[in-house]
Amino acid sequence: MDRLVNTVRPYAWGSTTAIPELLGVRPTGEPQAEMWMGAHPGAPSRVDRGAGSVALSEVIAADPEGELGADAVRLFGPRLPFLLKVLAAASPLSLQVHPDLAQAKEGFADEEERGVPADAPHRNYKDANHKPELICALTPFNGLCGFRDPDEAAELLAALEVDSLKPYVDILHAHPESHALREVLTAVLTADPEAMAETVRQTTAAAERLGAQDGPYAPAYAAYASIARHYPGDPGAIAAMLLNFVTLQPGEALYLGAGVPHAYLDGLGVEIMANSDNVLRCGLTPKHVDVPELLRVVRFESAAPAVLRPEADSSGEELYTTPIDEFRLSRHVLADGAAPRPLPATGPQILLCASGEVSLRGGDGELPLKRGESAFVPAGEEAALSGDGTVFRATVTA
Repeated sequence: MDRLVNTVRPYAWGSTTAIPELLGVRPTGEPQAEMWMGAHPGAPSRVDRGAGSVALSEVIAADPEGELGADAVRLFGPRLPFLLKVLAAASPLSLQVHPDLAQAKEGFADEEERGVPADAPHRNYKDANHKPELICALTPFNGLCGFRDPDEAAELLAALEVDSLKPYVDILHAHPESHALREVLTAVLTADPEAMAETVRQTTAAAERLGAQDGPYAPAYAAYASIARHYPGDPGAIAAMLLNFVTLQPGEALYLGAGVPHAYLDGLGVEIMANSDNVLRCGLTPKHVDVPELLRVVRFESAAPAVLRPEADSSGEELYTTPIDEFRLSRHVLADGAAPRPLPATGPQILLCASGEVSLRGGDGELPLKRGESAFVPAGEEAALSGDGTVFRATVTA
């Protein structure tokens, strides 16, 4: 068992207080957006096994099968296949979508063949992997996820009474679903920048007015107005209105598969994802937006957000069920004085104490974890949890 020393990333959209409060440290006054737990090369966690601090990625590279298990290496290669994060958003993240595995492999190979530098701002594919992800709320958490039904989106846009939105309303009413969503998103992202900036300005004012009134869409209008205030003139503020607005309560989660447009707006959550950096942006960002490639990857299908709630097994472990193998997220809600709860030793594990204080016991002793602290347990190592608190457990499905 290894206590993890983790990096906190200071992205501009991050909260200045949420992660410091979780860790029990004084805020610096600067945004603290994400705490990374894992072996991602961009910011690997560090461990100390008696010879000084070393990156977890180096520990795994020195003995992949010993740290990850033979099955995980066979399926995913000699690296930890998931990244666990605490994400603290104070303002909206970019509107984005992730490719599926075939698209990622094809896109990465194409950019490699064309010699696009790995650090080029217009590069889309940083690796050949897909990036499914799961976000679980620790506080009320707002986001956008998946396309609305076109008729519902048309109703929402029409109520704003902005003349330049009317052509989009007509398209959403007149075309089959996939064609309507594709045509409107394309039109929004390729519109004249000055004309779109004026549309966003008028839409922001209308959304603020409707967000302050009673009605079924009032929370969504308020959210869209907030997005537009953070990104004035950005076409992504209009594209966002095609998406479902959702609020997760603590303990609820969303799974975001390939091709599903989404954006996190505000709140504190635990996020887990396949170990990839592949993101195609739709807006709400100063970064590169590759519209043709985006349109190739997006799945133009409407669906209500499928909010996940954990399902407990006979051991008390509460699982968030997802359809992929690279990661498996569950939680243990522990009560003081209860019997220790054994953890399966079939694969590599990262454990995050989200509340209270717990103890992780294994063959080489005991590791106490306070709120915000985390640990790595190699494959094959028997361990058990006890104490009074909530622990998230990240591992592989296979």
